[in-house]
Amino acid sequence: MKPSGERPFPERRAAPREPVAPVPPAGMAAVLHHGLRAGVLLAVAVAVHALFPGAQTADVPVLERGVVARDEVVAQVPFSVPKSPDELLRERDEAARGVPPVFDYRPGAADSVVAGVRGFFGAVEQSLAAAPAGGAPQAVRGVLDRARIPTTLGALEVLADPVRRGQLQAATEQAARELLARGVASSSPGAEGISAVRVRGLAGGERLVPSDSVYTADQFYRAAQARLPAEAGVDAAELQRLLLVRWFRPSLAENTSLTGAARARASAAVDSVRERILAGQRIVGAREQIGEREVERLRAYQEALQAHPGEAAGSHALPRVIGAVLFNVLLLLIVGALLRIVRPTIYADDRAVIFLGLLVLAVAGIASPIGRYDLPPELIPIPFATLVAAVLWGGRLALVLALVLALLLGGQQPFVGMVVPFEAAVAGAAAAFGLRMAQRRFQAWGLIAVIALAYAAAVLAVGLLRARGAEEIGWGVLWGAVNGIGSTLLAMGFLPIAEWFTRVTTNQTLMELADPKHPLLQRLSLEAPGTYAHTISVANLAEAVCNAIGANALLARVGVYYHDVGKITKPLYFIENQPRGRNPHDRLKPAMSAAVVRSHVVEGLRLAAEYRLPQAVRDFIAQHHGTQPISFFMEQARSADPEARLNPAEFSYGGPKPQTRETAVVMMADSVESAARVLHDPTPERIRELVNRIVDGKIAAGQLDECPLTLREITIAREVLAKVLSGMYHQRLDYPTALAGGGAAPEPNGARERAGQPNAVAHG
Repeated sequence: MKPSGERPFPERRAAPREPVAPVPPAGMAAVLHHGLRAGVLLAVAVAVHALFPGAQTADVPVLERGVVARDEVVAQVPFSVPKSPDELLRERDEAARGVPPVFDYRPGAADSVVAGVRGFFGAVEQSLAAAPAGGAPQAVRGVLDRARIPTTLGALEVLADPVRRGQLQAATEQAARELLARGVASSSPGAEGISAVRVRGLAGGERLVPSDSVYTADQFYRAAQARLPAEAGVDAAELQRLLLVRWFRPSLAENTSLTGAARARASAAVDSVRERILAGQRIVGAREQIGEREVERLRAYQEALQAHPGEAAGSHALPRVIGAVLFNVLLLLIVGALLRIVRPTIYADDRAVIFLGLLVLAVAGIASPIGRYDLPPELIPIPFATLVAAVLWGGRLALVLALVLALLLGGQQPFVGMVVPFEAAVAGAAAAFGLRMAQRRFQAWGLIAVIALAYAAAVLAVGLLRARGAEEIGWGVLWGAVNGIGSTLLAMGFLPIAEWFTRVTTNQTLMELADPKHPLLQRLSLEAPGTYAHTISVANLAEAVCNAIGANALLARVGVYYHDVGKITKPLYFIENQPRGRNPHDRLKPAMSAAVVRSHVVEGLRLAAEYRLPQAVRDFIAQHHGTQPISFFMEQARSADPEARLNPAEFSYGGPKPQTRETAVVMMADSVESAARVLHDPTPERIRELVNRIVDGKIAAGQLDECPLTLREITIAREVLAKVLSGMYHQRLDYPTALAGGGAAPEPNGARERAGQPNAVAHG
């Protein structure tokens, strides 16, 4: 019963014709009706101008990179060309790194090192003096261990020899005092490319010294070894390094706070302006090719004019604002005229008109910061608005909306030019056309691919035309793909809100309503199983006819599923649910029976409201009988009392007559299926005759006067109904005599009315 799969963007396979246009209001109602639409159009036009206020400034030529300027552009007001954020950051970083670091001199460092060395040698001498004969190595080893200095055989020999020990101590203390006084830092400041450093406290003041004159710890150790006598040997030099490492204290320590402050001042001193243009100075020369430099100049000039419009525009500011708003109005008027002339039902819907205005504002609202912050124009979400409009109202309206949006944005600063409207129009058209392929969830990625490929082709075309680099083209293609993914996923998530606001029933909602697990359908199948079976047969007929004439087959099928739900309240009063031989109408008066039969429409509408069925489905409940008479009970009442004055309204359905092709098809399918069930010997010829008689009766009774079915479509419907019914009843069905009308071919639906079947038709 339910077609398989989920449809993220289910568009009709064949868009139905516009239903009969609603009767336009007259008088004051007409003024309010059209005034609301004009107000929405004007409000959107003004809001778009407010988002892009550049049109109120003096004219700035639209010169894109790669083109040749025809005329010279001269500045009317002084302005500055700012540096790009990356350029400014790079220059500030270079300025900060060029500031010499500040080091503080620590005069006590040498004393600390000397004190540590003297203490070590004093401990060695004390240990040797107290050591027994032959115990000198062990005594020295103990001192080294307590000082946490690695012990080697050479170090023991140097420290055990008084002469070599004295030489080592003298040379180490001398090196500490002389070298640390010059300045020794933990690491070299020249490693960061700094040529000089500022030293505070050295030689009584502050001075700038070359960074290579500042010793590092390693240089300090090597310079100290040079002060050892030549005969001291390698072991003494190694021991000296270990001693200095153990008690090393740098005499120069970087002052990070002062260094950071100095570098911050240097960074802040970098000018954020690349160049300053004076009034009367040439911005772009005639017959010069526009490059990146000229584009940045023109953009800065436009911003300066926006900031001080009076200096350049003068008394022309107001006319420019009016012109900008008029530009927006005329473009939006294209969509309004399309709705008024081609899609009058949408034009008549206040919610639809307001929602279209909100879609335009949403796109313009996102495009505004994209232009203000110079973000990629490929991120403008025109595909999003196109997809939403296509799902709600069809691809043709969505295509027009996409093209109008492209032109609308192309007339706003800073999008004036060829690039933005061209790329937006191509991507929007791809979204409108590509929607047809997204009939299942996984096919949404195919739609994304179509939009991304459209952006790629448009970006490539513009890139080749404007001689852009491969990297810039690649980034444009990437941002277009991001837009395709984001717009598609956003549209999928936004659709439920759009349906709720516009009250438009999309095929996605219809697919959900077609689920047999829907609570109302489950009640119908359990409480009125005969009606449920009848519904399935009528749905097959209606779907076949709608496919043949190009109507919305899914809408017709779902409408049939719910068209008789009102029978749930009194299922036994309808023949398809009655046990054999039991008819509750035998105990009722004809007027009461007619009221019960007629009430299934009222009860159906009540249940539809209770279960929140959309209006498109409720129309099938109200219109599938139109205003047909319940003829059997009317004749029965006349036979019982020929003199009585009967009220025809008590023996007729309340209508209205079918307003759309789908509801008209369901009316015909419902009647012919009911009549075919009781047709004696249902051969193809008799079924065709039955179908023609019933359809002709509908036409003669005026039941199809208010729907947009053409004579050609009615002829196709006859053929399809006869063909499908012949397949359903290809064998003779043995019905009870009471139902078959005594073996003779009954008057269509008469026997069913007698047993309580409500599908009354016009008698042939």
